[in-house]
Amino acid sequence: MASRRIVFGLCVVLAYLVLLLPLAVVIGGSFDGSASAYLKFPPEHLSLRWYVDLTAKYLQAFGRSLIIASTAAAMAMIIGIVAAFGIARGSLRHTTLVETLFRLPVQIPFVVTGVVFLQFYYILFDATGLQLLGSYPGLILAHLFFCLPYTVAAIGSVITPRLENIENAARVAGASESRVFRRVTLPAIMPGVFSGLFFSFILSFGDVPVTVFLSTGSKQPLSVEIFQTLQFDYDPAVLSVSTLVVIFSVALITIMRWGAGVDLILHAGTNK
Repeated sequence: MASRRIVFGLCVVLAYLVLLLPLAVVIGGSFDGSASAYLKFPPEHLSLRWYVDLTAKYLQAFGRSLIIASTAAAMAMIIGIVAAFGIARGSLRHTTLVETLFRLPVQIPFVVTGVVFLQFYYILFDATGLQLLGSYPGLILAHLFFCLPYTVAAIGSVITPRLENIENAARVAGASESRVFRRVTLPAIMPGVFSGLFFSFILSFGDVPVTVFLSTGSKQPLSVEIFQTLQFDYDPAVLSVSTLVVIFSVALITIMRWGAGVDLILHAGTNK
């Protein structure tokens, strides 16, 4: 028994090392002040040079990513709530087909999704003159497409028969439909709502395969900006930007876990 625990513990440590060592290399390399043509780890000259000299293009790209990811995640959350309730409690005869359609974007490779949206925007421009390529609406629409499955699945996971029983009990007790929704339904589905919102935001914020087809040279989100920079040349500032994104992601996860009550999903799963 003790040997199994030791082996299990070693496997866990190894898994964490595989996941965290690349981040440690990037973060450590960002503090190397030398203008090297390649990444140095551990850093030879500790400095904040690449944080101080951070160019405006990365900050502007970060702002674009923030706008696109926030809008796409918010829209996916709203549509996801309606779709999840429709699938779980709707009277449609082909509910399984509808659920499959909402899961379809996950089955399609992101590169294919990017090419399809690129061709669609070209056809739309030729037919109507509407230019979505390289625009915020065009990027948000494409990101909404592949974010929807995560919000629908996350919210649908908390719409259970037990919740419906509690809602019926509240109605029997004399609560109105609006009060049942505000006091029973909404608090119960919030873990799923926040979970879907979080996953959608992170997925949209870090997307490259779809965004690289739909963004223009002067208005690129951060993920594509970093990808293009490393594709043609090595810029040490990319390490500092990546480190700031890691810090931002950790802060976002912390806020979601502590402030939004996402941990309730784990408790709900253990009580089934």
